[in-house]
Amino acid sequence: MVSCSRVLLRKYGDFIDNLRLFTRGGSGGMGYPRLGGEGGKGGDVWVVAHNKMTLKQLKDKYPQKRFVAGEGANSRVSALKGSKGKDCEIPVPLGISITDENGKIIGELNKEKDRILVAEGGLGGKLLTNFLPLKGQKRVIHLDLKLIADIGLVGFPNAGKSSLLSKISHAKPAIADYAFTTLKPELGKIMYNDFKQISVADLPGLIEGAHMNKGMGHKFLKHIERTKQLLFVVDVSGFQLSSQSQYRTAFETILLLSKELELYREELQTKPALLAVNKMDLPDAQDKFHVLMNQLQNPKDFLHLFEKNMIPERTVEFQHIIPISAVTGEGIGELKNCIRKSLDEHTNQENDAYHKKQLLNLRISNTVSYSELPSKNAVTSARIDIT
Repeated sequence: MVSCSRVLLRKYGDFIDNLRLFTRGGSGGMGYPRLGGEGGKGGDVWVVAHNKMTLKQLKDKYPQKRFVAGEGANSRVSALKGSKGKDCEIPVPLGISITDENGKIIGELNKEKDRILVAEGGLGGKLLTNFLPLKGQKRVIHLDLKLIADIGLVGFPNAGKSSLLSKISHAKPAIADYAFTTLKPELGKIMYNDFKQISVADLPGLIEGAHMNKGMGHKFLKHIERTKQLLFVVDVSGFQLSSQSQYRTAFETILLLSKELELYREELQTKPALLAVNKMDLPDAQDKFHVLMNQLQNPKDFLHLFEKNMIPERTVEFQHIIPISAVTGEGIGELKNCIRKSLDEHTNQENDAYHKKQLLNLRISNTVSYSELPSKNAVTSARIDIT
């Protein structure tokens, strides 16, 4: 009998979030020494962002993963200036980070039609090159997809993230009663009455040790980097991955999630965060929620009960804590309002910080300008008029 998780692996196994490509700019065209004609420059290779593109589509369309631009035209009597070779464009999804073979970042593509030059065409033959053309630049590049979303759902497997996403948005993720439902990122949009839209990413479930690339590991964590805020989703009854794994309470789950983020990249803990305590429809859920709230409000009273390697350097401060049930819909409306409020507040803070920075730069600029002006008592001319 084939397990459900293996079926899902086959179903979602074609999700791709990184690709290695060979690129080469076109060679330049030959010059014409006798008449001083210049060959055309070789075409360039560009990576261009497109909204509806995926790396899977790119790989299927170009299985060889080779992208070579056109050669520049030779100089000839009828056209002494050879025409430029045809550029080559590589279509990629938004949220792509491009690095070279040594891991050096070439650039990022975050908006529709963003473009980055990755391999330049060679010069055409001219006097400077003794009328001989130059070859185009060769470059192996790596495309790394990191989703861009307003909110990233963070939680261990079976916390109910997929069910929650289906409740708050129009996304239709696979939902089942086993742990690893999500094996690829799912994106949804929360629609508000005033037509405001907020994007939410349900990311593959973390497990303990994800920072060391266990489970989905870095495949999951890298996507969190490109979200504005985090929404922790925990089961009010706690979590146990398997019968061989240790049972974790809801409070322990939050500590471990925070620790995994910290160990992968400390900056992730500085993102604004909300907490959705899920499965409030279960028996004794209210009692367990009150216990959790007491632990969150007085964390230092309980941290001594845990192993040191479980405790993050800094505990996450949640802007809002909302009890919900993704099954019955309890608390979903309040959660959507809190998400909206939190994002609006963060945007206002960013705008205020931007305007303050602009004002400071303006003041500094004016101070520099005034300091360059001569003082009233300064001698500005060697000429002395005698009347």
